[in-house]
Amino acid sequence: MIYFDHNATAPVMREAREAWLAATENISGNPSSPHGIGNRAHVALKEAREKLAHFLGCHANDIIWMSGATEANNTVMHHFAKTLDTKAEVWISSIEHPCVHESAKYYFGKRAKLIPVTHDGVIDFDWLTAELADTRPALVGVMAANNETGVIQPWREILAICQSYEVPFFTDAVQWLGKMPAKDLGQCDFVTGAAHKFGGPRGIGFLKIPHKSKITPLLVGGKQEQGVRAGTENIPIILSMLAALEAREKQIGHSQHLLRGIWRDNFEKKLLKDLPGMTIVGANSPRLWNTVSALMPDGAQLKWLTKLDKAGFAVSTGSACTTGKEEPSHVLAAMHFKAAEAHRVLRFSAGWETTESDWDALVKALTKIHEEIHGKA
Repeated sequence: MIYFDHNATAPVMREAREAWLAATENISGNPSSPHGIGNRAHVALKEAREKLAHFLGCHANDIIWMSGATEANNTVMHHFAKTLDTKAEVWISSIEHPCVHESAKYYFGKRAKLIPVTHDGVIDFDWLTAELADTRPALVGVMAANNETGVIQPWREILAICQSYEVPFFTDAVQWLGKMPAKDLGQCDFVTGAAHKFGGPRGIGFLKIPHKSKITPLLVGGKQEQGVRAGTENIPIILSMLAALEAREKQIGHSQHLLRGIWRDNFEKKLLKDLPGMTIVGANSPRLWNTVSALMPDGAQLKWLTKLDKAGFAVSTGSACTTGKEEPSHVLAAMHFKAAEAHRVLRFSAGWETTESDWDALVKALTKIHEEIHGKA
């Protein structure tokens, strides 16, 4: 099976497995325990925090370990819901991941205002600039890169304008991390990430908070993680996550040809040539080098998925967190695609181990399926 669903979950890489095994065998203590074995675990936890902070460009004490990005994103919304005035608004982009979109709606209801995006999937920066000139929300949240389309958002520019108005800025960097350089993300007030998107283990992520800030915890009990997140830290999977991120950061530095999206672009050119009626979502916007969202011709998603699966290719219809829902993607709806068009979308998301021949094989499989549908095979 050739795997093109890395945006859902990336296979655990060798470095992450080895780090987990080494930590499991050699670090057995609870980092909160006062004895020597506990101190050894505490030191390992401290070093991992410092390493992640180095990649992000922030202070080590700004890092809070979480079970994943869903918990981290919910924690951000929970914190503001508990600390803001009852009339205060939070603004999030209309293409946020469901765990941001739904948690904002849960905690703030109508006070969660959606920032529109263009048809190309980029936040409407003119709208945001004009609205901020008149109104001050309590928080602006825009993801670094979209999970369904791969469209990169201008998070640095949004951060700058939020800073100029003294509005906290929050970015879900789940799809950015491990694919693009982590540098400078730490300048954002709140940042979230998850290990399993870049080759680390499932069940571990983080929340970066403003320096020396007091955050209202979502989980209470013990005083772990500076009192922000109760529960004994899982040292092996934390070290596994850092091993994966460190390996990915090295790959990013040495793989500029991949970051330019050359293989992705060649794949799209061949598809557009061989499959009349196909559309690339967000084609005119900067996108992650690994992601293609395509409106397929000739019928619904399920037909394409079934045939591709039989041909040995794992792809998806969009966000794995919305699979099984009947309604069309809220991301495509925000980009002004019709419901019928949204039901035609397939997402192809490669990884660092995906080869150029894998991309070529996927083109050939899609072309063959298209020919079968039209009785040409």
